[in-house]
Amino acid sequence: MVREQYTTTTPGTSLERPKNEYIYKIGIYGWRKRCLYLFVLLLLIILVVNFSLTIWILKVMWFSPTGMGHLRVTKEGLRLEGESEFLFPLYAKEIHSRVDSSLLLQSTHNVTVNARNSNGEVTGRLNVGPKMVEFHSQQFQINSKDGKPLFTVDENEVVVGTDKLRVTGPEGALFEHSVETPLVKAEAFKQLRLESPTRSLSMDAPRGINIKAQAGNIEALSQMDIKLHSSDGVLLLDAETVRLPKLPEGARGGSSISQGLYEICVCPDGKLYLSVAGVGSTCQEYSRVCQ
Repeated sequence: MVREQYTTTTPGTSLERPKNEYIYKIGIYGWRKRCLYLFVLLLLIILVVNFSLTIWILKVMWFSPTGMGHLRVTKEGLRLEGESEFLFPLYAKEIHSRVDSSLLLQSTHNVTVNARNSNGEVTGRLNVGPKMVEFHSQQFQINSKDGKPLFTVDENEVVVGTDKLRVTGPEGALFEHSVETPLVKAEAFKQLRLESPTRSLSMDAPRGINIKAQAGNIEALSQMDIKLHSSDGVLLLDAETVRLPKLPEGARGGSSISQGLYEICVCPDGKLYLSVAGVGSTCQEYSRVCQ
């Protein structure tokens, strides 16, 4: 750029125009200009590459105005479709599946669900492992659709709230301690068997015990003794026929005419035995059976 000098003259005078003695050049020339163009071109290339990468990431990750990939943002919360993998802890208030499908939680080791209080302490834990399902809490309860408790477990007791408890195992149910129940009943057309292999079997009730078989027999088998004891009442055997087939037979009485009749005698210790009936009582207080 050249700067020119101007001089003012009055009319009628002539002056020679002075020569341009100083010339100043303003701008970028030479290698600086080439470096500037190269830098601008490099910025344009970086801008195009970043824009292309952004478009590629948006396409690969399935970004959309409603979410990303299988994840959709709705008014109710987040909706996730398909199988997903979480590498870090997931915090959520509620987790629901779709109406037409089930909710599946799967892991190569185990699945653990923790419940914490306001202080961050674990108050309940459900651990589903490859060999065992563990539950750590003060109480475990299973409810029906209408909210009725079906199964409840705590430190003191186990409560089964169903109308009928059915045990389908071939060996039945094994109880190491006492069992309290209002009714023990076998399945239809099946036998009910109460057994204690190495110990005694005791049934207690404040108002009586009712043993009933509507279409079969009742058998009581024991290795030692069977005792029927009533502390305040009588022992009543009400049947059309009462048979004691294995009672021992005592010595014959004085009468020789018995007509096949026998008399049941009682020893001082309560033992029963048979004696051939006679005109009078043939029971002997010191019979050899009682000794």
